[in-house]
Amino acid sequence: MGTTRNFCIVAHIDHGKSTIADRLLERTGTVSPREMKFKQILDDMELEQERGITIKLHAIQMHYQAQDGASYTLNLIDTPGHVDFSYEVSRSLAACEGAILVVDASQGVEAQTISNLYLAIDAGLEIIPVVNKIDLPSAMVDSVKHQIIELIGCKSEDIIMASAKEDVGIDKILEAVVTKIPPPRGDPAAPLRALIFDSVFDIYRGSIVYIRVFDGTLKEGEKIKFFHNGKSFDAEEVGVLKMKRNRTGELTAGDVGYLIAGVKDVHDTKVGDTVTSAGNPASSPWPGYKEVKPMVFSGVYPANAEDFEELRASIDKLKLNDSSLVYEPETSTALGFGFRCGFLGLLHMEIVQERLEREYNQRIINTVPNVEYRVTKRNGTLVVVDNPSDMPPLGEIDKVEEPYIKGQIILPTEYIGNIMKLCMERRGIYKNTTYLDPTRGDLQYEMPLSEIIFDFYDKLKSISRGYASFDYEILDFRESDLVKLDILINGESVDAFSSVVHRDKAHEWGKKLCTRLRKLIPRQMFEVAIQAAIGSKVVARETVTAMRKNVIAKCYGGDITRKRKLLEKQKEGKKRMKQVGRVEIPQEAFLAVLSLRDE
Repeated sequence: MGTTRNFCIVAHIDHGKSTIADRLLERTGTVSPREMKFKQILDDMELEQERGITIKLHAIQMHYQAQDGASYTLNLIDTPGHVDFSYEVSRSLAACEGAILVVDASQGVEAQTISNLYLAIDAGLEIIPVVNKIDLPSAMVDSVKHQIIELIGCKSEDIIMASAKEDVGIDKILEAVVTKIPPPRGDPAAPLRALIFDSVFDIYRGSIVYIRVFDGTLKEGEKIKFFHNGKSFDAEEVGVLKMKRNRTGELTAGDVGYLIAGVKDVHDTKVGDTVTSAGNPASSPWPGYKEVKPMVFSGVYPANAEDFEELRASIDKLKLNDSSLVYEPETSTALGFGFRCGFLGLLHMEIVQERLEREYNQRIINTVPNVEYRVTKRNGTLVVVDNPSDMPPLGEIDKVEEPYIKGQIILPTEYIGNIMKLCMERRGIYKNTTYLDPTRGDLQYEMPLSEIIFDFYDKLKSISRGYASFDYEILDFRESDLVKLDILINGESVDAFSSVVHRDKAHEWGKKLCTRLRKLIPRQMFEVAIQAAIGSKVVARETVTAMRKNVIAKCYGGDITRKRKLLEKQKEGKKRMKQVGRVEIPQEAFLAVLSLRDE
C-alpha cells in the first residue's frame, strides 16, 4: 500500500489532459508505441475521438520506477472537462488521494478549471499544478503561473512546466505524483468496503463494476453483498484495469480494479454503492457521492412505436455506464409511449441521444428540452412540473417558480460589453466583475436556468470567438411570470410541442414555431391552421394552404353559374374533409423544434 498512488487529472475542456495521460502511459511502458494508434488512447469511444472531448472517466494502472529506486503502482483516472460531465469528475475524485490540475499556457485559468479545482479541494485531495502547452507561440507562461498562484496559493517552484505534445515535463509529473500524493489509507484486515465508481454492461458477463477498495481484501470465490439492495453474489473474477482487464484474483485496501459477479440485472449495481463481504460485512457503507440532480428534462420516444421495449432495455444498459442519466416512463398523445429523461445539460442530452443511436441502434425522437418548475396552485398545493403538458390550467395557478443559476464567465476584457448584453437578453441579473489579470475578466451573473439550456453556450462562444468559458451552479427557485405555450394543429393541442416560456417572449417564440411548422407540415386537401396559444388566447397563427384541383378546367365558355356551382361543391367537400381529416406530423417537425433557437 505504501507504494500505491491513486490520482486523477482535472482540467477545463481542451487543455490537454488526455494527451498528458497518453504520455504517462508511454513513459511507464503501459502502452507500447505500436499501440498508440490514437492520439488520445483512453478516449476509446467513437464519439470522444470525433469531438475531441472526454465523455467517460477511464481508469488505468501503471507501474513506475521512481528516482528513489522504488517501484510504484499508479492508478490513474482520466476525467472529462466539460461542465455537463462534472458528475463524472466528482466520482473520480471520490476514488483518489491526489489530482493533477492542468492549465493551458495559451488560454490560462478558465471557468471549469476553477470548478473542478474546488471539487478536488472539497474532496481533500493533494493538488499538483501543471502548466501545459508551453511550446505554443501564444503561451503566456508567467501570466498563467501568476493566475495559478492566485488561485491555490502555491509557490512558483511548485508549478510544473510541461508540453505533452513535445514530451516535456512528464518525468517531473510522475515524480510529483510519487512524492506529493499520499499513499492510500485503509486496513487490509478490516471488513471489506469497496466503492463502486463506474460500471459497464457485458452481454455475456453481465454488469462489470469498477471499484476502489478502501478497507479489507476482496478475493475471487468470496460471497459479496451490495449495501443499497442487500443482494448477495459470488465474486467470479477480480482484477486490475490496464489497457484491458487484467485478472489478479485479489484486490486489497488502496487498490483500484474491477469485479465480475454475474450480476444480470443492471439496476443492482448502483454507482456510489459499497461492496462488502457477505460473511463478514462492514457496519456502514463508505460515504459515497451526492445523488445526481438532473437540470434539463426531455422526452425520448422511439421513432417506431413497436420499438418501445427495445428502447427501455437500451436506456437501462446506458444508465449503467452513465449513472447521471435519470428516466421514467411517460406517454404522449402525439408520440405514444416513451421516457421522460433528466440530463445534466444540453451536451449531455446530445451525447446520450447519439449513444442510443450508435451503440444501441435506436431511432429516437426528442421533445423540446425544459427545466423543472414549482407551481403553487390557488388552493395552496405545490406541484413540481418537469413536462409542460403537466402544467395546471392558467386559472388554477397562483405562482410559478423556476430554477436560477449562479453563472461564472471568464473572458478576455474586450468582449465584456457584448457578453453583458447577451446576459441581459437572457434575463440575467448582474452581480460582480473581477479581473484575474489586466486582460482577463471574471463576470458573475444570476440567470434563469431555462434561458441557458438551449444555445447560451454556443452564443457565448461565437460572441467571444471561442475565448470565453462558462460554468454554473444551481442557486434557488424564484417566482417568474411564466406561461404554458400550446401549439394547436387544426384546433387540437400537440403536447410534444408544448413549452413553458416567459410571458414577454411568448409571442416571438410562438411566431417562430408556427412559421417553422408551416414549412414542415405537408399540404393536405384541406386548409391546416397552426396556432400558438396561452390558455384560450391565440398569440400567433400560420396557415398551410390546401391543395386544390382545378375543377373548372373542363368548363369552356358558358354561363358563370356553372363554374360557381362546381367551386361551391368543392368548397363543401373541403369543409367536410377538415372535420374528419387528421394531419400527420412528420418526424422532422419534432426535431426542428430542438434547433429552433439556433437561428
